[in-house]
Amino acid sequence: MIDRVKAHFEALDERFRRVNGDEWVERLYTGGRWLEGPAYFPAGRYLVFSDIPNDRLLRWDETTGAVGVFRQPAGYANGHTVDRRGRLVSCEQGNRRVTRTEADGTDTVLAERYRGQRLNSPNDVVEHSDGSIWFTDPSFGIDSDYEGHRAESEIGGNHVYRVDPHDGEVRLVADDFGQPNGLAFDADESTLYVADTRHRHLRRFRVGADATLRGGEVFAECDAGSFDGVRLDSAGRIWTAAYDGLHCFDPDGTLLGKLRLPEVVANFTFGGPKRNHLFVCASSSLYALRVNINGVRYPGQ
Repeated sequence: MIDRVKAHFEALDERFRRVNGDEWVERLYTGGRWLEGPAYFPAGRYLVFSDIPNDRLLRWDETTGAVGVFRQPAGYANGHTVDRRGRLVSCEQGNRRVTRTEADGTDTVLAERYRGQRLNSPNDVVEHSDGSIWFTDPSFGIDSDYEGHRAESEIGGNHVYRVDPHDGEVRLVADDFGQPNGLAFDADESTLYVADTRHRHLRRFRVGADATLRGGEVFAECDAGSFDGVRLDSAGRIWTAAYDGLHCFDPDGTLLGKLRLPEVVANFTFGGPKRNHLFVCASSSLYALRVNINGVRYPGQ
């Protein structure tokens, strides 16, 4: 029998009262050390997610409810995304690289160095409709042996990067972060949101036609620990992972409300054929609930 906890949507603004979903949040799996990076594959109806300290990827099957090991070792992988061709793109903290899993199961390295220096420990990743890959590179995987391998930073900073879709060059797009973490584009990809875990806030950038970032003002401060994963829904609301659950912001910066969860939330994603199935990685468990909102659909998806 699936374990369940009461869903608690906390409205802090009247506009959030229209957001709701299942009465119960289902705990699909528990027993991990620190779960992260859920990525939903609609064609196969399954979810891949990371158990970082155990150096493995797990797979939840929507048709059977079974959870099994998808890959181990996994390079202490953290965040993932599914590209527009249905391939898994992963941030491997331990191997200090971003990879793509091809249809035949082989891995293609997309990024592992910047100007000849090894990356720190790529954390989270998104794909732009032009085919470029954008990722954050904090130091979490080299700070200790718990989520990677202790090492000194060769680059000397924690930055945000873009992998060019034409020549594969790794280009630095933002270099003024403490610990960049989750990131997400808005629906037309004109805005990029990036969480800074060290400074406990979420920043907002304008994305230029030349793929440069402008602005970078603080969009929201976290009132419960630090922000981690970031996603947007089809109404343009910005959702972020925090210590007490998921925080939901209006594009005007107002904290509309929270979906409270019993464990510290690391990351989450919208899945299912209608993108209205919310999958949440929180500490040792994977949670899910059906909601009355939909995840944003990007160009080309």
